[in-house]
Amino acid sequence: MQSPLFLILGVAVLSMALRSYHHAVLQKLGALGIFATSFLVGWYAGGRSVLTGAIFASSWLLLPWVEILTRIRRLRLPQEKSLRHKTPPSPSLFPDLHEFTEEVEAEGFEFTDDAGWDWEEYEQYFRLFSKSADRSQAAICLIDQEGMAFYYLSISSREKNGTVWTTWNYPFSYSLKPAPQIKINRLRGDQSFLQIYESHRSFLRDNRVETALLEELTPEQIQLEIQNDLRLQIKHNLAKGVLTEAGEGRIRYSWRGLFFIWVQFLRDLVRLS
Repeated sequence: MQSPLFLILGVAVLSMALRSYHHAVLQKLGALGIFATSFLVGWYAGGRSVLTGAIFASSWLLLPWVEILTRIRRLRLPQEKSLRHKTPPSPSLFPDLHEFTEEVEAEGFEFTDDAGWDWEEYEQYFRLFSKSADRSQAAICLIDQEGMAFYYLSISSREKNGTVWTTWNYPFSYSLKPAPQIKINRLRGDQSFLQIYESHRSFLRDNRVETALLEELTPEQIQLEIQNDLRLQIKHNLAKGVLTEAGEGRIRYSWRGLFFIWVQFLRDLVRLS
């Protein structure tokens, strides 16, 4: 029994090591290694049965349904989300806020406001910035949901025709389908603000978006546009059947939406996005 155990441990350790590298190919190999580890556990546990190994390996594909059925299926959110001024989170919750603020301001962006919205056990916080020279807006974002918190950085540029170009390092596959007017340039979660800013400028250049085509927003307009983006996303996903109305001004995920989230979970699992 020692040889199978060492083989399983070896594959598991190698898989975790590959996942720790900031390289897409190595991370995907690491994800495949996790499936291989599960297969080996099932293969040996089932008396070297390929079927048992396949069942153990495929269990990773069904694991997200525990979260989907126990929490996301019951989730109800307001259809209209109004941003308001919000006190910054405590250093214990978001210790890197000051450092990120310095990074954003070092690239010429000016602070405009701290804003956000709360709903039951869900909180979203934005520290907003703007840069008039290239008519772009930046945000440091923190999402805290039932004790699980994560952050991301974003830069947006808004064309006068309504198209929104956004570059961000949102760490997960997004849980809604992007509206056609919103173009996303997604980067890895470990990207610095400078890397995000340089990628965003390349994103605009590649799509031939010139500064003259962009809206220059006041601080008040920035918050209104964020609200409009959320409204646009919700409207689009209601039309696509990902969301459905739950009464009393609330929305929830439909069964189609739950399957969409499952696919997004799988994309994160193997780092295909």
